[in-house]
Parts: sequence; C-alpha cells; structure tokens
Amino acid sequence: MTITVRLPKRLDDALRAHLARRRVALADFVREAIAEKMGREPSMQVSAYDLGKRLFGKHGSGRNDLSANRKAILNEQLLGKHHR
Repeated sequence: MTITVRLPKRLDDALRAHLARRRVALADFVREAIAEKMGREPSMQVSAYDLGKRLFGKHGSGRNDLSANRKAILNEQLLGKHHR
C-alpha cells in the first residue's frame, strides 16, 4: 500500500533531521510508528486472558475438587500446620 502524507514544512524538516541522525529510512520509521500506534488502540490490545493463559494451571495442585471442598481443604491445611 502506498500512502501520501503532507506535513507542514517545520514538521517535515524536523522529521528528516531526526531520521538522518538515527540513520533510519522514512518508510521504516512510518511503518514502526503505525504499528506502535495500532498496538495502543484498545481493540488491538491483548486480553488479560491471553496475557496469562500460559500461566493458568501451571502450578496446579492436581485436585479437581478445590472449589467444592474449599472449607474442608482449608481446615486440613490449618490443622496440619498447627499439629507440627
């Protein structure tokens, strides 16, 4: 895709000077700037689930009754801790 953008002379001059100092091509700079801006848009952000899904269940207990028996399990843990 080709895009044409008209910049005010002052902004154009500042951009070209910045790119010359960094030795970066204008096309590369624009691509990176667009990608960065799109990454900040809410619709493009990764969900909390996607960020944590590699961790979910990683340190699992192997028990599938934790929510149903949480009180009994907690009591077991507390009694075991105090009987040492």
